Amino acid sequence: MKRIVLLALTTTWLLVCGTAAAQPAQPLKTLRYAFPIAESTFDPAPITDLYSRTVVAGIFEAPLEFAFMARPAKMRPNTAAAMPEISADFRTFTFRIQPGIFFADDAAFQGRKRELVAEDYVYSIKRHYDPRWKSGNLYILENAKILGLSELRRKHLADKTPFNYDTVVEGLRTLDRYTFQVKLADPAPRFLYYFTDGSMMGAVAREVVEFYGDRVGDHPVGTGPFRLAQWKRSSRIVLEKNPSYREVLYDEEPPEGDARLQAIAKAFKGRRLPLVDRVQIAIIEEPQPRWLSFLNEEQDVAEQVPAEFAHVAFPNNQLAPNLAKKGVQMVRYPRSDVAVSYFGMENPVVGGYEPHKVALRRAISLAVDLEREIRLVRRGQAIPAQSPIGPEGWGYDPDFKSEMSTFDRARAKALLDMHGYVDRDGDGWRDQPDGQPLVLEYATSPDQQSRQLNELWQKNMHAINIRIEFKVAKWPEQLKASRAGKLMMWGVGWSAGQPDGDTFLALGYGPNKGQANHARFDLPTFNALYEQQRVLPDGPERAAAMEAAKKLMIAYMPYKVHVHRIWTDLTQPWVTGYHRNIYVREFWKYVDIDSAELARRSKPQ
Repeated sequence: MKRIVLLALTTTWLLVCGTAAAQPAQPLKTLRYAFPIAESTFDPAPITDLYSRTVVAGIFEAPLEFAFMARPAKMRPNTAAAMPEISADFRTFTFRIQPGIFFADDAAFQGRKRELVAEDYVYSIKRHYDPRWKSGNLYILENAKILGLSELRRKHLADKTPFNYDTVVEGLRTLDRYTFQVKLADPAPRFLYYFTDGSMMGAVAREVVEFYGDRVGDHPVGTGPFRLAQWKRSSRIVLEKNPSYREVLYDEEPPEGDARLQAIAKAFKGRRLPLVDRVQIAIIEEPQPRWLSFLNEEQDVAEQVPAEFAHVAFPNNQLAPNLAKKGVQMVRYPRSDVAVSYFGMENPVVGGYEPHKVALRRAISLAVDLEREIRLVRRGQAIPAQSPIGPEGWGYDPDFKSEMSTFDRARAKALLDMHGYVDRDGDGWRDQPDGQPLVLEYATSPDQQSRQLNELWQKNMHAINIRIEFKVAKWPEQLKASRAGKLMMWGVGWSAGQPDGDTFLALGYGPNKGQANHARFDLPTFNALYEQQRVLPDGPERAAAMEAAKKLMIAYMPYKVHVHRIWTDLTQPWVTGYHRNIYVREFWKYVDIDSAELARRSKPQ
């Protein structure tokens, strides 16, 4: 077995009959798994990608969290002393933080223990408004309309002056050392969800930011269960248990009828978190070496087993007998996500709101063979999407059907012919109505699955006589170009961090252009519906507004929504307590390594 057992650096010495006798040190428990995409930064302000968010969520803490085993999703206090007070009009939110929580030790604190206080959350929220940090989450807070903060940001932008964190605004202030309050211009019944996300609302100490400056993303210092121990960019991330982490005990309430989770909750109840000492994350972009590293027992968890190996690992979605015999465990769960291809709505070829531009996007969508994509590329690990709203959240309707998943080449060709996308020069390829060549440019990544999807795109487009070219670059480069509006088309995934469909409708909201809204779709009717549903409590009126909004996104087709993905994770026999809550990224603190089982299997047979 290819595994290095790390021994604790400290040894307990006992005096026995006047002599010192060393006791054997306990091996450090290390949980190892891999990311398919490299991290970008460990600073909560600019983060937008899933994998950086995952790491940061284990280091920084938000006031609230989602209960790990609860279903349906349930919020509970994290660093907060209790659930916050909410005004009847959903405009004022008052949080009280537990005294006695401390940041991990760091040189920025000059040898002092640094307690978490309310001002840390006020400061951390303000950082999203500071132009210096180029927040990828600013659109969420600006949409929430925290009183005074957007105005403060605009003033500094106009004056070209540094952001003044000491300016007190009506919408965000401390009431005492442990209490802060947020006030909004409009009602926001689901605003609390954002305060469960440590990768966005995690408390960052001002001293750390001022100490490290522009390199603060390389030096994450939080109050969470882990701290950054080692980091080789785009290669390896090692987290270790934070010695300053307070006493938090395992206490979960699994759903009724789930015997496996009930057994875990009973066995782990009362144990101090986190259960492992280290988390070691390798960046392995290609699916085959990532899968082989699990088979070779170099990884303890295979998160989202690559679709290419689904028929080997779990044929017919049942764990393969050879893996079951070894004691490998399987956990299968739907993601609250969408896999989309967006059309740049400001692009002169595929963008625009005129009937012929809408017809082009709809025709392209109709020409995409989703059944083939799911069967051949995704290996059955997805379901066709009918709308931009993903499963597992409020607003998702499993019975809703639309043109989004329809495959009909004849209709696609008819639409193109009707609107003037025909072959004008006899070369066999369609041209634009004005006679210019029609050539699609699709941004993509160099990994194996992306290459397979590219092949399908090429077949689908060639079948309706449309040329397509591929712009290959790594994900961070494509993200930068996308935010700047420089891509014609790009295939990406979008995951929800909270159990609500607003996350997905935000992809089409005009003011979110360059942030969540990569397509840069901006339709006044849609914007009005999005704003309407955002302030309504859950109920029939909100559901009607959300349905009308998603139908507009289907009609104008700024996004071709392909599928909702299903993830299957495998764990080695010595991993215990494994479970996935799609709204809890930092699952590591709830998972354990059975050292006795690991040692038994490590011995030569």
